[in-house]
This record gives sequence, structure tokens and C-alpha cells, in this order.
Amino acid sequence: MAVTINVNAWSDAGHAVNHLYDILYMMGRDDIPVGVGGDGGISDSGTIYRNVGGYLPLIDQGMTTVGDCRYRQAIPLEGGGRLDVDTNFGIRRGFLPQGHRRYTPLQQPTAQQVMIETISAGPTTVIITGSHTNFAIFLMTFPHLKRNVEHIYIMGGGVRSKNPTGCCPKNATTSCMPQQCGDHGNLFTSYTTNPNAEFNIFGDPFAAYQVFHSGIPITLVPLDATNTIPINEEFFHEFQHHQSTYEAQYCFKSLKMARDTWFNDQFYTSYFMWDSFTSGVAISSLRNDKNGEFGNDFAQLEYMNITVITSNKPYGVHDGSNPLFDGHTTPKFGLKKGEVHSGHVQTGVTDSFCHVKGSKKGRCEDGYTKEISGPEAVQIRVATKAKPNADKNSPLDREFFKSFLEALNLRENSGRFDIKAQFPFYREVFYKPDFRNKKMGRPVIFDMDMSPGDFLSLIYLLKAPTEEVDLKGILVSGNGWANVASIDIIYDILHMMGRDDIPVGRGNTTALGTPTLGCKYVSVIPQGSGGLIDSDTLYGLARSLPRSPRSYTAENSVEHGAPRNTDHPELRQPLAFEVWQFIKEQLDPSEKITILTNGPLTNLANIMLSDSNASSVIESVYIVGGHIRDENDSKGNVFTVPSNRYAEFNMFLDPLAAKTVLESSLDITLIPLSSQRKAASFQAILQALKHTDHTPESSFVHRLLLLIHDLQHKHQVYHHMDIFLGEVLGAVYLVEGLNMRPSLQSKPISVVANSTTRTDGQIVVNKQSANSVKVLVDWSIEEYYNRVANSLRNKEQSAVIGSFAEQSAIWSRPPEKLGA
Repeated sequence: MAVTINVNAWSDAGHAVNHLYDILYMMGRDDIPVGVGGDGGISDSGTIYRNVGGYLPLIDQGMTTVGDCRYRQAIPLEGGGRLDVDTNFGIRRGFLPQGHRRYTPLQQPTAQQVMIETISAGPTTVIITGSHTNFAIFLMTFPHLKRNVEHIYIMGGGVRSKNPTGCCPKNATTSCMPQQCGDHGNLFTSYTTNPNAEFNIFGDPFAAYQVFHSGIPITLVPLDATNTIPINEEFFHEFQHHQSTYEAQYCFKSLKMARDTWFNDQFYTSYFMWDSFTSGVAISSLRNDKNGEFGNDFAQLEYMNITVITSNKPYGVHDGSNPLFDGHTTPKFGLKKGEVHSGHVQTGVTDSFCHVKGSKKGRCEDGYTKEISGPEAVQIRVATKAKPNADKNSPLDREFFKSFLEALNLRENSGRFDIKAQFPFYREVFYKPDFRNKKMGRPVIFDMDMSPGDFLSLIYLLKAPTEEVDLKGILVSGNGWANVASIDIIYDILHMMGRDDIPVGRGNTTALGTPTLGCKYVSVIPQGSGGLIDSDTLYGLARSLPRSPRSYTAENSVEHGAPRNTDHPELRQPLAFEVWQFIKEQLDPSEKITILTNGPLTNLANIMLSDSNASSVIESVYIVGGHIRDENDSKGNVFTVPSNRYAEFNMFLDPLAAKTVLESSLDITLIPLSSQRKAASFQAILQALKHTDHTPESSFVHRLLLLIHDLQHKHQVYHHMDIFLGEVLGAVYLVEGLNMRPSLQSKPISVVANSTTRTDGQIVVNKQSANSVKVLVDWSIEEYYNRVANSLRNKEQSAVIGSFAEQSAIWSRPPEKLGA
């Protein structure tokens, strides 16, 4: 009847919702509503407002979509984690068809809207294969609708389970140290602090507690059962030879890439049928329950008395870890002091409270589905083991394996097409300009964090005459205004503009000097409207761009540190530092590189720290960002951290990187916030674009600017849109230079780093500083907007393919013959 998306665990909202739309389109099910996100909040007193988006666990949910990643930090950000889930290892783009449904700001149904409408309509079965935030909010807000929920099937938790991974082989030497071996849980990033929890329940333990204690009948498929159905070699082989539908092909490609990129050689004993097995258990139980039978075709079931642990003993101790109690005279949600929710709540994967001195096993139990007795216990039907295949002659040793392959290959209700079958003349074309015998301008690298302003800047740079600006490469920060999987939008814009020759390097997803598991600084970016969900979809417009043959892929090679080669290691996504090295090696002896940065300075700082010769080949650096504290007391723009009055986002997102770069000896021109604000008039730029003879790229920019300007007027969560418009100034100044009649001042500055959120990222004038930067303080504003508009409408270096609609038309007709 409906699908809602859990967005505080393994996938990010903007990528997940469009991925799901594509799957439903392939399956011919555009009738199924999809709910994601929402911008509602929960007050300090515990009042739950409409459309809470589920971006944060319940105990950390405030009135916005900004917050820390207490539980989510256990999930890796890059390979094997959110990046690979958001892109499905890069397979999604090259396989799934693209329909008409897509995320659209303020029009996308929220998770709560879809749940309310679906469950209000009548008796409903709910299957949960992620964290429980969305459904817990629904139950807490509309308790009277519980009566319409007939049963809940849950993949999650571990009751009596013993983790079979991370164990030492029988013939191991004494030096082998067991890791997760025997643990109840599967938090492979956090077993040293919490060996008891499973990812789905750990994503929001308090929400899971609400669901388990709702009084609704529950069937739990925990690790106890899924540990007994690993993807073994026999199943993999049979799957490989049974792919007669598009959905079977898509699932096998995904499984194969998971195997080929697995971190060790134990894939067949450590990768299990988690969610898919749960769907089988649910379908079998629904069918059998309807016929009055208790049994299940695929799993052994028994009843157990269980609860979900949400905090750790001793209860009633306020140590700053538990926002349900700390700082509240009356605990939130009507909770009682001294009871099970009032203890220490795990603060992250390295929480010192959870460490046991002298042991590699932690003591925290947050998210543990624990078997208990007494009044806290809830009777739950639990799957304990996957049933063996009744056919002893089959190579498949589990009954569900057989059913899974049969169902996935059924012609009934099967997928209609993949992207290649959707378009009868689909073909991948690389557009690369011929620069032979052409004098090229200064080599430029653009470093961006994929905010809307960055994409506008990219298009502007691609329009600059190549005899003035030779855009050599793009570096991408994954710790700014978009999740790193949005790198595909860059590839699409380059494809539109006929520049498939420009390499794109993926940078770090965390700030310099911070843990690779965590979200320090980037947690101040809103996850909902006006934030990541919009950046990751380019405000819904990304899917109108033509699809590039290039995209992120998890393909990898031993040469680059992978445990094995995948099928196409030549397609591997390069890293930012690798693109830097590649460009540096291509330079003529007399050439030097100009760098324009539009996001946090993480990539440039890493280059400086990793390449001792970097400064010798950098001609100059243009930095869009920073706010210099001066006498007029003007404020910064980090609106999500009110206590930090003077920082600007790009510097705040990585203060140590900013300090490393801005206090170096590089030739730096700073385009600060005060200058950007002078270039942030929507009215002026829209007026200039209104009277242009449009090119495809100017039309796209016009649509994007009209949209975000309209959103700014419609809803408070979009109040900050003008900060993105001001970011374009850096690209314009790099290209136009003296034509803008600039006024520059040399200032010795220093950056506050590794201090507190109140001061991190602030820039102050420091007369003791050994180096100075040039600061763009003023320029001629009269012709600025017309310069931008005129560049975009210039027919030179214009788009070679304007949109996905144009591309679809090309793919729907046979290619023209040469000479025709």
C-alpha cells in the first residue's frame, strides 16, 4: 500500500527517495505512495508537532532537522556505508529506468503523511527493516490508530544470538584476537563499546522501545535467525544462473558488488539475508495466519519475553548523556525518574562510559533486544532459525533460498524494463572537446561542496573562454552542503556542457583532525528542507539534467588498496588527491595551478599536508568563504549555531583546514561573506536572466534560481537561500578580475580552530601573523549581474545536450547515419 523511508541510518533522504521511485517505476508500481522526511519538530516539553521527519533519533529530536549523529555514526560514511547505499555501489544509475516521479521541495509527501493516510484507511500490516523512528512517532502521535495495525514484522535486534563473524579460525595462532565473535549484536564499528546491539534497533533504541511496547502483535526476525542464513557459495552460484527478470538482475548485480568489495575473504560466512529473509518470513506468516496456521515456511518461531534497552544502569544518574532527563524538571514524554530510560545513554562509538578497562568488549546495551522477566517484558513472536530446504537433492540448503529465487524470477508482476530497455536506442556517448592547436588559459581546479551556489559557479566556469580559464579538474568535499553521493550531479552537468574529459575527485567526508566515524561540524547543516535533502536532489531539478555515462562507482582494484579487483577496476572513482596528482603531472614546466574553493578547505589542506611540493605549483588560491570580525560587528551566517555569531559556514565546516590554508604562505585572495552579500540579490540576477536569449544552461540556472527564490518566500526553512547566490562571486571574480574594478586589502589573519562551537571557524585580524591574505572588499556592482547573465546566454561553449528530455528523445530514435 505504501513505503516510507528511514533516513537516520544507512541511506540519505534525497538519494533514497529517488532510488525508490526508480525501482517502483521499473516494477510498474507508480501507484504506490512514498513518504520521506518532514520538517516538524519536538519541543523541549515533549510536544510532537506535525511531520517530524525522522532525521534524528527521538531523544535528540528538537524543533529543526539539525542535530548530532549519536547512533548513526556507527555506520561508515564512505565505502561499504552510506555512499555505497545511496548509489547502490554505482549500479543504480546504470541499470534502473527513470520515470516521472521525483523529489520536489514542499510537495514530496512526508513519512508521517503517508503513514497516517495508509493506516487510517483500514487494517494494515507494517514491516520495519530500518530504525523505528518514523513508526514510533506515528504511534506516539496517533495512538487511536493502533487498532488498524494488525501486525508488525521487524528485522532487527539480537536476543540469544552469537555473532559468527570476527572469530579466530580453529588452526589460528595465539596472536589471533577475536573481535565480534560471540556478541549478541553486529555493530562492527562499535563492538568495543557496545557488543549487544544490532544496527536497526541501535539506530533509535527509544523509538524501538515505543514500538515493542505498543501492544500490537509483533514478529521479530533478529540476528538469531539471520545468522543461520548466510549467503553461501551455492546460493550465489544458483542466483548467478537464475536472472530471468530485471529485478533479479538488479538484485544480483548488487549482491555481486557487495561480495566483490567485501573487506575480507569471509563474505560467504559473514553476509546474511537480513531484510530479504524478513520479507519472506512476513509473507509466509501472513499467508499461514490467514489460514489459521501458526507455523512459518521459512523460519522456526517461538515466543519470548523481550524489551529494548534504551539506557544503561545505574538509572537516575544525570551525566549529560540523556536529553530526555538532563536539564528537565519534568522528564520528556511523561517518563519517570529512576526508571529504565533514565540511565546513561551511549553518546557515540567511542563513549568512554561504555569501555571496560582491560577488555576489548564494551558494556553498553543501548539497542539490545534483551530477554527478561517481570513487568518490563513484552511477549514477542521470534524467528530463531532459518528452516533447511525440504528438498535434500537441491544445492540450496535453506527453504527460503529456493522461494527467493523463484519469486524474483516470476514473470507475474515482474519489472517492465531497465534503462537500456526503456529506450530502444539507448547508448552511452562521451562528449570531449578538441583542444588541439588551441591556446589554453591558466589551469584551474575547482573545489566544491555541491551547494546550489557551487553548481551555478561550475556552470559559469564552464562558460568562461578556454583561452582564459582551462578548467582542469574538480575536487569534491563530502563534509559540506551535500552528501558525497551527489557527485553524480557534477558528472551530469559536465556531460550537459560537453566536458566529459574533466576528472572529478572525491574528497573526505569528515573535517580535518576529526574521526572518520562522526559528524563533527557537518552536523550543523539541516538534513531536511533547505539542507541536504534539497542539495542531494538539486532542489528536485537534478533529474532533469541529461544522464552522464560517468558516475560514482564502487569498482576498485588491488593497485589502489582494495582486497581484490572488481570486474571493471578501470571505472574506479578517483580520490581528490589522485586528481590533484594527475593534473600536476600534466602541467608544462612553466605552468602553475589556480585553485578556486567554494566549500570547506578540507581537500586543499589535505593536499598541502600530503604533498610537500604542492605550494611550488600553486599560482594562487581564490577562497569563497570566511567572515573577518571587524569594528562594525557584522555577523556571520552559521544560523544553526546561534552561539557562534561570527563564523561563516565554509570555515566552520572545517576550522583546522581553514587554519592550515589561510595561515600558509600561499597567494590567497579571500572573497569573504561581506562581499558575497553584495552579490546576493535574487531580484537583480533574475531580472538580468529574464531578458536573455536562453541557452540550455541559462534556462537551467534560471529555473533553479526562480525555484529557490520562491521557496525562500514560501517557508521559513528556506530563509537562507541568498547565501548560495553570493557564492557565485568567486567564479566571476576569477574570470573577470580587473574588469570588475576590484578593491583589495591585504590583511594578516588567523583562524580559530579546535576551540568550541562558539568560536570555531572565526577569522580575526592578527597583526602578529607572518602571512597576509588579499581580501576582496569591494568591486563594481553595476554590471555584475549582467556579466553573469551574458556569460550564461553566450552561444559559445554552450550545452551539447540540454536535458534528460532531449536525451530521452535521442534514445528513442535510431542514430543518424553518417552522411545522411
